[in-house]
Amino acid sequence: MLKRFALLSVMLLSLFSALPSYAQDETLNLNWIDLIPENERNQFDESGMPMTDHSGGAAKQSSIGGTRSELNGSQIKIPGFVIPLEGDENTVTEFLLVPYFGACIHVPPPPPNQIIYVKFPKGAPVQELWDVIYVVGTLKTESISTDLATTAYVVEGERIEEYDDGEAM
Repeated sequence: MLKRFALLSVMLLSLFSALPSYAQDETLNLNWIDLIPENERNQFDESGMPMTDHSGGAAKQSSIGGTRSELNGSQIKIPGFVIPLEGDENTVTEFLLVPYFGACIHVPPPPPNQIIYVKFPKGAPVQELWDVIYVVGTLKTESISTDLATTAYVVEGERIEEYDDGEAM
């Protein structure tokens, strides 16, 4: 009986050590291209915008692009720009995080898998949100529609960090 317990313990230990790092409560440092499934990345340019024909008709948000369900529930850190949705003059409690300045204000907005709806219940100070920032929190593959755009991801924000100019977006 003791040998079985020891063998089971060794097996469980080796199983947990073989899990990917994001499954062990480590924060994943993501870039926007990481939110696009690998088999679809050839449909996007290096900035994360879909490669489509922009001639004729009104510009609409592209529905191209899936989500990476394996990232669901992961602790992440991602850089981006803030488009405030909810809050007051001092704090923002809900916002869209986008990969480049002016996204969702200019048309068309990025595709849903390139916009993150951030819920930040404790509120982020407004004065810290005008430049690029890092958002750290738990990522969910969940779609939310707003007046500005539809998102494919939601982050339960835990903290905002200052962007490090030395790191690439």
